[in-house]
Amino acid sequence: MELKNISLPNIELPNIIKKPASDNTERAFNRQDPERDAFMLKGPLASKGYDWWWHSFTGKNKYTGEERSFFIEFFTINPELGGPAPVFGQLPANQESGKKPSYLMIKVGSWGKDACQIHRFFGWDEVNVKEDAPFLISADNCFLSETRTLGRVELTKEEAESHPEYLSDAGSMVWDLKIEKKTAFNVGYGTGRMLRDLDAFQMFWHAEGMKTEYSGQVYFNGTEYQVTPEGCFGYADKNWGSDFTSPWIWLSSNDITSKVSGKKLADTVFDIGGGCPRVGNHEIKDTVLSALWYEGTPYEFNFSKFWTLTKNKMKVKENKKEIHWYIEQETPLAKFEIHAVCQKSEMIKNRYEAPDGSFRHKNLWCGGTGHAELKLFKKKVSLKNKWEWELVDDMTADHLGCEYGVFRT
Repeated sequence: MELKNISLPNIELPNIIKKPASDNTERAFNRQDPERDAFMLKGPLASKGYDWWWHSFTGKNKYTGEERSFFIEFFTINPELGGPAPVFGQLPANQESGKKPSYLMIKVGSWGKDACQIHRFFGWDEVNVKEDAPFLISADNCFLSETRTLGRVELTKEEAESHPEYLSDAGSMVWDLKIEKKTAFNVGYGTGRMLRDLDAFQMFWHAEGMKTEYSGQVYFNGTEYQVTPEGCFGYADKNWGSDFTSPWIWLSSNDITSKVSGKKLADTVFDIGGGCPRVGNHEIKDTVLSALWYEGTPYEFNFSKFWTLTKNKMKVKENKKEIHWYIEQETPLAKFEIHAVCQKSEMIKNRYEAPDGSFRHKNLWCGGTGHAELKLFKKKVSLKNKWEWELVDDMTADHLGCEYGVFRT
């Protein structure tokens, strides 16, 4: 199956390929790299892999001013196995014959009251992909690039109920948004070219815009929402690989306030992801990697950069109403502590098929309205000539993006 070259003459795209900062130590992980944001389903992953681009943000009701948090995702799977129509792995006939899923899925939805996820599918013959950087992908009236996304997804209650293989709720969403990615979390060696070419990790992660500004309109179930750069608290990343991690953990926010000064920290954002990374048959259990961009200063806690001597402590507690994340990470020079919480009533259970056709993550909780308490420390020599931790800031975070899930039978 040959992917078609995209042609969209009415959309102007600026030159978004940015040169790395001359001082990599100064910017550290905050280095955008469109190569890592490109389409990855080549070689073996073309028939046993997934690749997706995720966007989340907040808008305001045009008439009432009420906030609502949204997400848009372009999810691709097994393009080499595709054809004129999407192939669903959850159909009994396909499960019996071992036929694997193959499609482009547009996943959209909202968190908060009446949280939902709505899916639209395309066979690969309907999909246009520009594979090199900067990427473009489109199908019918759905489009995504580094600088813009637009589309329409609609599913009635009757369609959702009669097609359980869609793994979808009912609803409708139409959007047209400009995208400006401001701060990146480039994990470095872990998603470098060599490891990408080797498909070394089971699940790769790159956040080209852990702080992203969106502007435009969203029409959700018939109501118009305005999205502005100053109030969207936006986020953009991507994942790709051959399977999903378990446990699956993600936390991020750029709506952060200092409890010490009482001020909003306009140039601060953090991003945490992982759970149980797998390299070949080797699992790295109870491990996350994270980045905190604190008012222009980078603090990174990244196990793949082994020379940083990063230590991790983490636990997640789940009850009937809430999920709590407790994470502490430390290097010889810095320490980051976070306690995050999100209400299950405002979350969805994210639904994905794996490339082999399995549906193992049946309890993958995902939210965008969480709250967190954060503390950042750095090492300092005391008056007694001893190393001790000094508090840099004590902070709160809102509009928190969050995920947690483990494989369950």
